[in-house]
Amino acid sequence: MLKSAALAAAGFAGVQLMSAHVETSKPADYTREIEGWRAQRVERLKAPAGWLSLIGLHWLKDGANSVGSGKGNDIVLAKGPAKLGTITLKDGKLTIALDPKAGATIDGKSASTAELLDDSHETPTTVAFGSVSFYVIDRNGRKALRVKDTEAKTRTGFKGIESFPIDPSWRVEAKFEEFKPAHSLEIPTVLDTVDKMTVPGKVTFTRDGKSYTLLPVLETADAKELWFIFADRTSGKETYGTRFLYADLPRDGKVTVDFNKAYNPPCAFTPHATCPLAPPENRLDLRVTAGEKKYAGGSH
Repeated sequence: MLKSAALAAAGFAGVQLMSAHVETSKPADYTREIEGWRAQRVERLKAPAGWLSLIGLHWLKDGANSVGSGKGNDIVLAKGPAKLGTITLKDGKLTIALDPKAGATIDGKSASTAELLDDSHETPTTVAFGSVSFYVIDRNGRKALRVKDTEAKTRTGFKGIESFPIDPSWRVEAKFEEFKPAHSLEIPTVLDTVDKMTVPGKVTFTRDGKSYTLLPVLETADAKELWFIFADRTSGKETYGTRFLYADLPRDGKVTVDFNKAYNPPCAFTPHATCPLAPPENRLDLRVTAGEKKYAGGSH
């Protein structure tokens, strides 16, 4: 489910810190604020458990799934012991039985068996061995292992992020029109699935004399920010196919949308992430020359 994906992104990559809130007004202060935001964004990506550390995404089948780096396993890990153990999926629940020689831990402790809680829980169960670890993700009822390695080449060989020059004119004050009741929006994903998310209203802004509309979604019922999943005329060329942007909740019918904080989804950096794609309603007929550009180290 997309809500799980959003929560996982927030919980494990600091997405909740990507707020578009800006309190400064002087150009120099604003530039420093955006530069600081960008630096923190890079540090989150480069963190030992950040998105750059992903080395695998393995879907689990019902029943027993043997796991390890050996070719004879049902799930072949890119790195780790030849025989790690067996993960059993039954009636939506997962358990793991570790091979005694694997040298792995479960939530930092030595154990031979355990139930595996997926990322729909506040703290999913983590299995670790050497520099590698994994936990289970749930996407529309499908379960998969998300595998990370602090020594991943995508992390150690990170090329940095190129962005458009900071331009205060791309920090726009938009009109917010609340939907009563809230609408729902179909969000496509890289998994070729479609999820429905809550749309509390529409945001309208003006650029070069023309009016544009975006539909923000709420990650959870009690979300404290609006989440924009959008594309524009730079997408797939100068920028990645979809970009994300967060904004504070509306106040007095207004929302500040700062495109200088538009950033790439995890899928821009690794093929092992599960990402939502911009819905047709959020494909702007406009060149948004602000925020992050396409990642130079990307191969997909």
